[in-house]
Amino acid sequence: MKYNEAKAAQMAAYFLHRRGGRMSYLKLMKLLYLADRLSIQEIGLPISGDHAVSMEHGPVLSTTLNHLIGSIDTSPGGWNAWVGEPEGYEVPLRREVATEDLSDLSEAELDMLSRTWERFGHLGRFQIRDYTHYELPEWEDPSGSSWPISYKNILLATGWSEEAAKEMVQEMAAEEELDKVLEAL
Repeated sequence: MKYNEAKAAQMAAYFLHRRGGRMSYLKLMKLLYLADRLSIQEIGLPISGDHAVSMEHGPVLSTTLNHLIGSIDTSPGGWNAWVGEPEGYEVPLRREVATEDLSDLSEAELDMLSRTWERFGHLGRFQIRDYTHYELPEWEDPSGSSWPISYKNILLATGWSEEAAKEMVQEMAAEEELDKVLEAL
């Protein structure tokens, strides 16, 4: 699956809006990971298409984190259209947003974001970090570095059988190959 910057940005905008327009970037990154994880659990694919990594403070979406910290360029209508630059340890919403503005997200994806917020939105940044450390078996302490978290490990951690997880990973690999071919045309 290919990373979708617009979806990742709109996911962040949704959570920032629900929090009143700003929140700690640690909490935002955890909410984004947990929403993608819920999507993987329910349909086998992440909303954002991003790849997860284990970092010191828990799992994060790799490319999305790079957008947050400004280490990669953003596309028109992408990250910078929705999310402001971090200020201290917080990140602001760049503009007012209503659910209907989040047009890259489906109703099912918005429902997953809502359920993620209802379950975890009340937690503080360190509470949600601790949850991802102690309750998510796919996270491994990277000892000051970062380690990829495979889709297969997330699928298995969320209740998929070994066989079903293997099939889903094969389908995703085939889709990625098709995307590469189509991009080359």
